[in-house]
Amino acid sequence: MRKRTSTEALASSAVCYDTLEQWARENIQAQLQQLLEEEVTTFLGRVRHERRSTVTPVDPPGGSRNGYGKPRQFSMMNGTVTVRRPRVRDLAERFESKILPLFKRRTTAVGLLLPELYLHGLSTGDFDVALRGLLGEGAPLSASSIQRLKARFELDYETWKQRDLSGLEVVYWWADGLYVKAGIEDRTSALLTIVGALTTGEKVVLACESGERESKASWLKLLRDLKGRGLTFPRLTVADGHLGLWAALGELHPTGEEQRCWNHKITNVLDALPKKAQQKAAEWLKAMPYAETKAECERRRDEFVRTYRRTEGKAVDTLLRDWDRMVTFYSFPQEHWRHLRTTNIVESPFASVRLRTDASRRYKRVEGAKAIIWKMLRVAETSWRKLNAPELLPLVASGMTFKDGIRLKSGNDKNDMNHQPERTAA
Repeated sequence: MRKRTSTEALASSAVCYDTLEQWARENIQAQLQQLLEEEVTTFLGRVRHERRSTVTPVDPPGGSRNGYGKPRQFSMMNGTVTVRRPRVRDLAERFESKILPLFKRRTTAVGLLLPELYLHGLSTGDFDVALRGLLGEGAPLSASSIQRLKARFELDYETWKQRDLSGLEVVYWWADGLYVKAGIEDRTSALLTIVGALTTGEKVVLACESGERESKASWLKLLRDLKGRGLTFPRLTVADGHLGLWAALGELHPTGEEQRCWNHKITNVLDALPKKAQQKAAEWLKAMPYAETKAECERRRDEFVRTYRRTEGKAVDTLLRDWDRMVTFYSFPQEHWRHLRTTNIVESPFASVRLRTDASRRYKRVEGAKAIIWKMLRVAETSWRKLNAPELLPLVASGMTFKDGIRLKSGNDKNDMNHQPERTAA
């Protein structure tokens, strides 16, 4: 898979920026709430439900937790965060949070800090730096509090990747890998990611796991894990041409259909052409998968081949490689084609990650990068649109046949025993 430049990543990530800001705000809100909880824990000398002090050894003030006060909102440059102040009772003097005033004075600065907080990993790498960016160097943050906050976030990820998947009915899924180079590690790890489309039309993150590049062994491990947790593999897989994934699917899911990503194909063909020929060729290539029928798509392919065969044989060979798997989407509902031509559903969040990773190199460990990217995908998941015509998805899952995007009537249909195409509702 070709590594994209920062310029390319920036162009592709424009649609994701609001999602990243939302992600940062949600993390700031969650962390501020957790910090308020930790402040009370440190003050009382014990965590929730403990009667004796395990945190501060000297003269705990007594008192006990007493629910929460009214929600408080803080306006930042990029939105609003809402928190609830924990209350403490049975004290000689009223407990006053030191964190809330600090945060209130720094809300404008926090808005400016959002990109930097993201580069620092926010909830994983440089956690202390991120929190002090929120509250200032004088914030009452203990090492034990920071460690507990980190542990909670990491636990969320571990719980998520062990969840039961038997209740999910996946019709399509998209797979891709992002290469991440961590700052203090010599190895480059591939983050293997799968997003699935359910029979309801919803898109969900199914997997985000590190592997040794995109090898067959790495994909096999991930796919076996999904299968072991009850997931039934889908009818169609959309991915680039990396052989590791397809070899693994060939072993575990040989009956599944394959669609290669057109964005990757176009990029690979253009890379095989001289720069002066790329603009015209790009227009030609981009038009191919938008042909209304498979036959028309292949007619455009043949024109390209006749034009470039003699002078640009490498580009032609690249285009023709795995051709049958480039046009699989024509055997599925036309209403779903826009989702099936490419791996954009995974690539869009990844574009922002690539840009920021290339620019910052702030990740200390691959595992930290994995947690951040997983969180980004889960936040992006909340804004993904459903597939068009979701009522067709159960039909696809059941094995219904389509030709050029049009459903073929069953041979049992008394009105048509000749398998004539029946156009579905848009």
